[in-house]
Amino acid sequence: MRRIHSFLKQRKEAFARVVFLVAACVCVLCVALICIYLFASAIPAIAEIGPLKFLGGRAWHPGVGEFGILPMMVGSLYVTAGAVAFGVPVGLLTAIYLAKFAGKRVARALRPLIALMAGLPSIIYGFLGLVVLAPLLRNLLGSGKSILTASLLLGIMILPTIISVSESAIRAVPAQYYEGALALGASHERSVFFVTVPAAKSGIMAALVLGIGRAVGETMAVIMVAGNQAVLPEGILSGVRTLTANIVLEMGYATDLHREALIATAAVLFVFILLINFLLSLLKRRDVR
Repeated sequence: MRRIHSFLKQRKEAFARVVFLVAACVCVLCVALICIYLFASAIPAIAEIGPLKFLGGRAWHPGVGEFGILPMMVGSLYVTAGAVAFGVPVGLLTAIYLAKFAGKRVARALRPLIALMAGLPSIIYGFLGLVVLAPLLRNLLGSGKSILTASLLLGIMILPTIISVSESAIRAVPAQYYEGALALGASHERSVFFVTVPAAKSGIMAALVLGIGRAVGETMAVIMVAGNQAVLPEGILSGVRTLTANIVLEMGYATDLHREALIATAAVLFVFILLINFLLSLLKRRDVR
């Protein structure tokens, strides 16, 4: 009986390994197919337009054959940087509060609200930004639909991701780290900020990557509050069009080279996200060393 039980257990483990391997291969295959399709369509279009004209051109006028995406690239960078500058500090401090400072009742009340924020469709955020945030900034600063509005809105949208992942990382730090700091005479605050939080740096970096990915890839909310002007922005109060917004706004009627140029824009966005992840990975490895 023991031999039969051991044999069945080995078979189950082998079957589980095969299932996991197939699932991993499917994921890799999906990413590979996306890359092949994007670059197979993008490279001929970029070659026909000209790499310098496409990546460095300042004018986007498909009707006359001008396909410069530099304004959209700069707009995506500005909006993403603004969202990170607002969302990361607020999200990280909220995660620290929930993990180490908030009472049990307060934490139980706040976590469902944060989860609810994560479940709201982006169109809801866009509508709130359009009817609340944009008019407020227009009355205060004279400009409603702008980089600042889009950055603040995206910063709010990435908060649930940053808070949940960062809090999990902070809670995963062994209690001995915190207790050891207290034993050496550090206060509660110094133990949290100088021992526990640095020990959770890996998870916090993962939260940052996910937050940036959400900010870069967001489309609908940005379309509603960014102004959608395909020109180089002059400041944070200028209207802007991002790479994702450019694709969504024109893909419905684009044909021929125009359509291929939009697919090439998606390929540039794909490379842009890969570069961000690669740079954050390098930063993470340097900190580990």
